[in-house]
Amino acid sequence: MLSDERLLDSLQTHALRYLLDEADPSTGLVADSTMPGTVCSIAAVGMALASYPLAFEHGLVTRSEAAARTLRLLRLFHDSPQSEAADATGYRGFYYHFLDMQTGRRAWDSELSTIDTALLLAGTLAAAAFFDTDAPDEREINTLADALYRRADWEWALDGGLTLSHGWRPESGFLPYRWKGYDEALILYVLALGSPTHPIPAESYVAWTATYTWKCIYGQELLYAGPLFIHQYSHLWIDFRGIQDAYMRGKGIDYFENSRRATLVQREYAMRNPLGFAGYSECCWGFTACHGPGPDTLSVDGIERRFLGYSARSAPFGPDDGTIATWAAVASLPFAPEVVLPTLRRFRQMHVGATGRYGFESTFNPTYPSADGQQPGWVCPWIYGIDQGALALMIENYRTGSTWEGMKRSPWIVRGLRRAGFDGGWLRGSHALAVMHSAP
Repeated sequence: MLSDERLLDSLQTHALRYLLDEADPSTGLVADSTMPGTVCSIAAVGMALASYPLAFEHGLVTRSEAAARTLRLLRLFHDSPQSEAADATGYRGFYYHFLDMQTGRRAWDSELSTIDTALLLAGTLAAAAFFDTDAPDEREINTLADALYRRADWEWALDGGLTLSHGWRPESGFLPYRWKGYDEALILYVLALGSPTHPIPAESYVAWTATYTWKCIYGQELLYAGPLFIHQYSHLWIDFRGIQDAYMRGKGIDYFENSRRATLVQREYAMRNPLGFAGYSECCWGFTACHGPGPDTLSVDGIERRFLGYSARSAPFGPDDGTIATWAAVASLPFAPEVVLPTLRRFRQMHVGATGRYGFESTFNPTYPSADGQQPGWVCPWIYGIDQGALALMIENYRTGSTWEGMKRSPWIVRGLRRAGFDGGWLRGSHALAVMHSAP
């Protein structure tokens, strides 16, 4: 029987191997997925930047190798074209969601993405927090990370309003969407508020939290968002235990506890299984944005089922088509290990990672019949960079908290949290205050 520690070791090592191996040897850019013809995801790059220190600490690369990978990426983003041209890498300090792996230029006519740029910049700050010696390469990492963060024009991204825009395209300008409702944008707002060069007003954060929705689901009162990744992404970088903004002070909890409750809601939904999908149980759940077996419609056991492709699956209000994301359960490990660890053991028993190069398969669907008629049914043929990044970082946050501890030393993270109204917990600590006061 594989112990929990050995299972976590295996899962994290496989995830780190993806971030190391699925990178272009010239540019260092990290592939969005293992799908043929894929491009780079800048969010996956941000997670890789935060994970390369972990790869060193777990003996997969040397410190100098981790620093070299980090420098290659930071130099690319620092020196790449920033203009209104349709084939640039970015504009006004923001970057296109997807980039060509070999050239670093815009791919797939993607948008200049505020949230994906935030995840990229969070990774640069995490890398800078780790590479803190006087070695020339580590000093350069800090210089470039600081320059990249300072360049982002968050005021411009407001597009004349109070809340941040989702993004911009050179062909048509700003997207018609703003960040509204509780979502993964918590890290985005913290970074935008903490900027020493182009900060947004504190009123912007208040305007965003005013769109939140509080619900009571299965006896759990929580700030609602259906897909599990929303409750995880900002926590990759920031330890929200014991710190509260005005909204959470009013509710008497913090965002960490909120994510714990969201995890328990997902498990309860799987136990109740109102739509009768195969496989759901107290140890088989995980509903989030992920790839599925569709689009397709099949009659399964006399029930017509509509299966989705890539979709933001949610619990308990849907959409739901029977697809379970293994990584989503893993990434809730810090919040509720007592329910996550048995789930990981169950996934292993189901052999959802038996043949995978990078550990657990990303998603599977026991309701959708497999080609050979075997369980666990349909299995996603691809692995995704952002899934592996979230998995690697959250296992580390559960086990050592090292990424969180590094980010606590960032003056911009501390400044952003304080401008958002956060207080309490580690923010009261003298170390955070000293770093805050030393910031320009």
